Amino acid sequence: MYTILSFVQVIIAIVLIFLVLMHSGKDAGLSGAFGVGTGAGPFGGGSLVERNLNRWTIGFAIAFTVNTVILIKIG
Repeated sequence: MYTILSFVQVIIAIVLIFLVLMHSGKDAGLSGAFGVGTGAGPFGGGSLVERNLNRWTIGFAIAFTVNTVILIKIG
């Protein structure tokens, strides 16, 4: 069980890093390359994409935290 949760932790961490890099900041970051922060990208309006990006980031951050606590309790 510990091995499976450790593998899941690595996957969650990689996805979370990617999601954080997708957020637009002062310099428009990596999200500018995909048109996320511009409002006129291939995904339609920027506000809906940003909202969904925020939701996914929060969800994966919660999953990361819960998985970390479970790994600490098991280990």
